[in-house]
Amino acid sequence: MKALLLLSSLGVISLLAEIFSFKKLLYPLVLLGLTATFVLNIGDWNTNMSYFKMIQFDNYAVAFTSVIIVVAFLWFLMAEGFFKDETNQTDHYSLVLFALVGAVLLVSYTNMAMLFLGIEILSIPMYILAGSNKNDVLSNEAAFKYLIMGAFATGFLLFGITLIYGATGSFNLEEIKNAVSVAGSAPSIFYIGVLLMLIGLSFKVSAAPFHFWAPDVYQGAPTVITAFMATIVKTAAMAAFLRLFDDTFLRVAGTWTNVLWIMTAMTLLTGNITAVFQTSTKRMLAYSSVAHAGYMLLALLAANSYSSSAILYYTLAYSIGSIATFCIISIIADAKGSDGIHSFNGLGKTNPLLAGVMTIALLSLAGIPPTAGFFAKYYIFTSAFMAGNVGLVLIAILASLIGVYYYFRIIIAMYFKEKTDESIQVDLNHKLLLIVIAFAIIALGLFPDCVIRLL
Repeated sequence: MKALLLLSSLGVISLLAEIFSFKKLLYPLVLLGLTATFVLNIGDWNTNMSYFKMIQFDNYAVAFTSVIIVVAFLWFLMAEGFFKDETNQTDHYSLVLFALVGAVLLVSYTNMAMLFLGIEILSIPMYILAGSNKNDVLSNEAAFKYLIMGAFATGFLLFGITLIYGATGSFNLEEIKNAVSVAGSAPSIFYIGVLLMLIGLSFKVSAAPFHFWAPDVYQGAPTVITAFMATIVKTAAMAAFLRLFDDTFLRVAGTWTNVLWIMTAMTLLTGNITAVFQTSTKRMLAYSSVAHAGYMLLALLAANSYSSSAILYYTLAYSIGSIATFCIISIIADAKGSDGIHSFNGLGKTNPLLAGVMTIALLSLAGIPPTAGFFAKYYIFTSAFMAGNVGLVLIAILASLIGVYYYFRIIIAMYFKEKTDESIQVDLNHKLLLIVIAFAIIALGLFPDCVIRLL
């Protein structure tokens, strides 16, 4: 709860910065505020505090909130240049911080009303930020598509919540779970509501066949906003998905497991296969993000004691790897005016630091040892295998092999293609950020137990 209050306060302070003329202090103030938020959030460990039966800060919420705050801190270091526009500076800060408030609500809700509020508080700022590059047609298109698809997803979600309320008479997750277990079987509208909520949340995590908005939105949005969507938004949405389906709806798993099995297989194959044919690195990583949603759904489908830990570790490993890749793509695109794979030609000779960190991040995303991404997939596959989903694990392994191919296209371009330009200048803060992330990827790979044993 302390994390939620402090993030909300930071958002309000950002709005007031325009009036009281302390915009130049806002960036260090936000970084300091995120650090304080992380410390206060850790202080809630093992407290299991519930507030008005609407939100609950148990260890699950604290762990995922910690991941969100850490990734947000790294994201702010990456996106410093995004906040230098004097006309929209405070707006950008407040929108991002309020989006973080929505993300925290999504990992801590215990009531359907708070689930809806969390999704909307997270989504509405993202619609605006996706179109924040007002002079770019692709950015405007991204915002429009994101808004329309988000509205459809919200419609499915609200209709599902309505049907579940009609069947159980409650929005509270614990009461809904008890109503189903006591009755033995629920009215048919309850099962329809569960499936509608499955569709609505699948939109949010960009799972196939509800992923079609992601490539255009990821490509058109400013690169730093794409990084935010691919990391913090996906982490929060997946945590909300897991809390709902691996707990509240677990007793009616027969209703949704077969549907989710098919969706997971489609997500894994569609994301990885389509990424092979992309020439834009942002669009390639958009389809890669779809594929990674499939890996996390694999653990959700397992619905066992390892699911939460596996997804927590996976979201952290995937997020820090994505922050590094999008940071480098932003640097390359600003310098060369293109984010195509050809823009990375010869980078290993002209910028060894960028090429080295990009290689480590891509190896992690591909699941190559000893990076964090390898153990992330290992725990996901172990969780699914223990649940008996052997066929789906084989599909996931095949999809991972396809993923190795398109990730290595960039690595090959960096080290085995002739350079096209001279060395690119990199800011000191970006150099430090990339070095820290590279060490974090290796450290998480060498010591995965420090995260995996939290839940």
